[in-house]
Amino acid sequence: MTTIDPQTQPGKSDVPALEVRNLVMRFQVGGGARPKLLHALSDVSFSLNRAEVLALVGESGSGKSTTARLIVRLMKPTGGKILLDGEDVLKTERRKASLAYRRKVQMIFQDPFGSLSPNHSIGYQLERPVIIHKRAEGKEAVRQKVYELLATVGLNPPEEMFHKFPFELSGGQRQRVSVARALAVEPEIILADEPISMLDVSIRMGVLNLLYRLKEEKKIGFLYITHDLASARYIGDRTMVMYAGHVVEHAESVRLMDNPQHPYTQLLLAAVPNPRAGLATRYVQARGEVPSLIDPKPGCPFAPRCGKVMDVCRQSMPDVSTVEPGHWLRCHLFTPDA
Repeated sequence: MTTIDPQTQPGKSDVPALEVRNLVMRFQVGGGARPKLLHALSDVSFSLNRAEVLALVGESGSGKSTTARLIVRLMKPTGGKILLDGEDVLKTERRKASLAYRRKVQMIFQDPFGSLSPNHSIGYQLERPVIIHKRAEGKEAVRQKVYELLATVGLNPPEEMFHKFPFELSGGQRQRVSVARALAVEPEIILADEPISMLDVSIRMGVLNLLYRLKEEKKIGFLYITHDLASARYIGDRTMVMYAGHVVEHAESVRLMDNPQHPYTQLLLAAVPNPRAGLATRYVQARGEVPSLIDPKPGCPFAPRCGKVMDVCRQSMPDVSTVEPGHWLRCHLFTPDA
């Protein structure tokens, strides 16, 4: 096995639309003379290309949403780099994200009702980003731009939807409004944080198909955050697996789902119901609970739960090892000296 840099993707010679290098996030907890640190993210690196969906999967608390919030600049990371079109924005925009950055990087939040103002019409909430980012000039041009956005996300007739309020829409319709609002500024990157988790099963596929169509037609790069491995396989070109603030495995989505190598990824996939297998499920040995992220112990964070744990697992975090081109992971089972 060879060790690779997780921020690079084999076969990608052009500059990625978005690149994250060694991202670290620590939160101070408690008070007193010796406060403790919560290690939310540790050495997270990846790249995202245009017209691509990168799925980020893992349990609740693994650091998925924190990653998105750092990229969209809602919080300042403790360390690391965020590169947009090859430029480190944390150096060029030290205090806060510029208007240009916010135009290029947009976010779709998990709760479609909480992310929309109940006091304003859908039309008003879509007009504001168009005006602020100067995507159209003049009242009539702005109105036509909003109509186009509503039609793009399948909210027809747009002339009627324009005057409705969020409480008059279904959950699926509200999420489509959230997508339209992100599209209003013509972004390069959209961070979709659990965009279908609060929707009925019957309408989830419609939202996923909408995101996929926008990727193909508008060449937008999506970071798709989810705990649903089925949707990650469906929409993701590549998938990254996070555990306790670390990226532990990465591969093309179909390859990862068909041939998981990290014990944690195997555990996640074993929990996915298989209709063909009936009540029988693939057994993967695991024990214990997710470790505390407050001043964590040395070693692999999955070691306390892993059925294949070795002494070295409790002593040091494994380096990145290549299984095959485009498929890498952090696990001592795959390091040469294990």
